[in-house]
Amino acid sequence: MSEWKPESAPVNRVARGGVAAFFVYGLGFGLTYCSQLVVARTVGVETYGTYAYVFAWMVVLAYLATLGFDVGLLRFVPAYEAERDWPLLRGVIQYAQRRAILVGGLVMLVGVLFVERFVPSTELRRTFLVGFALVPVLALVRIRCSAVRAFGGVVSALVPDRVVRDGTLIALVAVATLGVGWTINAPFVMVATLISSTFGLICAGFAMRNRRPRAIVGILPAYDAAAWRRAAIPLLILGATESLLNRTGVMLLGWITSTKDAGIYSLAFNIALVVTLPRIAMNTLFAPAISNLNTRGDRAGMQILITTISAWTFLAGLCIATLLFVLADPLLAWFGAGYEVGAPAIRILLIAQVLTASAGSQLYVMTMTGHERSAAVLLASCTIVNAGVSAVLISAFGLNGAAIGTAVSLVIWNAVMALFLWRRLDLLPGILAKLRSSLHKRSVLAGPERAC
Repeated sequence: MSEWKPESAPVNRVARGGVAAFFVYGLGFGLTYCSQLVVARTVGVETYGTYAYVFAWMVVLAYLATLGFDVGLLRFVPAYEAERDWPLLRGVIQYAQRRAILVGGLVMLVGVLFVERFVPSTELRRTFLVGFALVPVLALVRIRCSAVRAFGGVVSALVPDRVVRDGTLIALVAVATLGVGWTINAPFVMVATLISSTFGLICAGFAMRNRRPRAIVGILPAYDAAAWRRAAIPLLILGATESLLNRTGVMLLGWITSTKDAGIYSLAFNIALVVTLPRIAMNTLFAPAISNLNTRGDRAGMQILITTISAWTFLAGLCIATLLFVLADPLLAWFGAGYEVGAPAIRILLIAQVLTASAGSQLYVMTMTGHERSAAVLLASCTIVNAGVSAVLISAFGLNGAAIGTAVSLVIWNAVMALFLWRRLDLLPGILAKLRSSLHKRSVLAGPERAC
């Protein structure tokens, strides 16, 4: 058996692709935060809280409406394209879109009936009613962008959801501030979000048409619905529960305390989420690289790739987190009066994000090595624990309690995943692997000294 050498691993390729993706995703993140800044400063903390609370619910429901096909297409489309099975390739995309429309429509209908009966506040009810129309739109945007990404279009997959949607939202809110007679409240901002998301959906459709293989144009689709559903169910659980885990604090604060606290916490959480940007960028090529190494049974190569990439993303995340930790107060002040109380929550969440960054992209390692069902069980269990712990802490400490609950849940989730990967695959997360390597080198060097 030949010795594995670092230069033979896809580390350099993942790093180069990750750096390019970092700038692309950075542009998307920048526009997202610009849109939040414009909305938050324009409507004030109370109205922004109502909007953020409702939007958090719509994002989670949209993930459910995708039925897991936003991730499933990344698996099926390249496989069918490699096999030149064009009828199934067209069929899986068509099937995913139709199911998203159907489920999104049902969610919209049930949601409207529920809100009309149980939500007394006029502004909150109207915001929910507009927001439910977002569910099928957001679900379709995710599915179409996933199809574009599966066809190889990283930039064109990001532009509709980030650049077009957030850019149009900024433009609509900016026009409303020019005194054209529009009432700027939470329902208006949700209508603007619906319009901008619809533009994003149209752009995603054009991108999908431009990227699709010509061989699928005009052919009759074929369907393997049973196989698609079996694979998509655990992916649905993963996508929906991860989205729910990230938004549990916002949803519980809006339910238990006030939508104002929910908006402040949403802003704090999104700012702390910038720490994950290096890891998200590296994941663009990290996931397929892990899948390739796992197929070849190259455990040593997997460990070196995991260790190297997680060390880089940890250091990059630590630099970002340090800057945000110091500038938390003036950063929130930019958004307007009333948001500054979220500074402690930002700092709590930043610490948790740095700790999780040190472990690397463990969820991708589990899903790319065939352990997506175990990953779904672990994530769902952690999400349930997070909801219970956060509810108790919110009652006691308000939005800081939500931050503590989310931080503890993120750390526990990553610790359990690390234990799973160690026991099942003999793989350690980045920092632990670095420490083990350092200790091993010290013991090797100390051996001859003891012998002397």
